Amino acid sequence: MLDHFVSWLADTRASDVIRNVTWIIPAVQTVHILAISAVVSAVMLIHLRSLRLALRGEPRADLARRFAPIIWYGTLVLLVTGVVLIVGEPHRELVNPVFQIKMVLLVVALALTAVFQRFMQADPLYWDHTHARRAAAATLSVISLAVWIGIVFAGRWIAYADVT
Repeated sequence: MLDHFVSWLADTRASDVIRNVTWIIPAVQTVHILAISAVVSAVMLIHLRSLRLALRGEPRADLARRFAPIIWYGTLVLLVTGVVLIVGEPHRELVNPVFQIKMVLLVVALALTAVFQRFMQADPLYWDHTHARRAAAATLSVISLAVWIGIVFAGRWIAYADVT
């Protein structure tokens, strides 16, 4: 089923244009890399603050509120550029197990980010009320950082995975 879809997508005019106009893929990859850099940087600042490793004087809720738009709008840019890259090279992406791992990790990362932010929207001091919540925020931060690092590594590894 996936093979049929990949073959169909590769045969579309859009895929042909993306593949054969020499500047499109490098330009889109550049924007994709800049967007992932912005998103991961924002995530890191929020979580390093939760771990008390950086920006200790900044309230956690203020950082989250300041950097949430970067995370969510950056993710939108990643979605758009990612779709262009997939359409341009569907065989390289969709059937690649590393790409599939990256997508699973992305779903997990976005879910963790949404949970973290949802509680702070309801109560900006939610993660600061008790020792258990501070510990939960720290655990969530470590897991989230590990997942985002996994996304970056998987994204880079896609180019080297043999899918033939």
